[in-house]
Amino acid sequence: MIEFSVFNYCYRDASNYKAWGSLLLRGLASSAEIESLRVCLESGEFFIAEQLGIPPLYAELWKFSNGPSADDHVWHTFYELRPATDEEIGAPVFDSVRDFISKVMAVKTWDETLSPHWERQ
Repeated sequence: MIEFSVFNYCYRDASNYKAWGSLLLRGLASSAEIESLRVCLESGEFFIAEQLGIPPLYAELWKFSNGPSADDHVWHTFYELRPATDEEIGAPVFDSVRDFISKVMAVKTWDETLSPHWERQ
């Protein structure tokens, strides 16, 4: 049986409005692999979605502000990496959990210029 994981993340603007996203990943991550992922994130939780090829979540909040606002910034937040439930397994698979963690671990410096909001900082 193939096992799957879910990577849950969010975008929280400066006013603390949140948009949530998740990615279905093939395979399961060990607690050591999850810790290795956290170590590579800015302050153990922040990342640039565009740098990892993850769908950014900014636009989810733009529908309330009629587009980008002064509250937007470049960082998304890692929430959890956990086993998928049976209901979640039907979603499209984004990547394997091993390849995804390797991609995060390969980042040496988070590149804020990849976000459309980097000039606002």
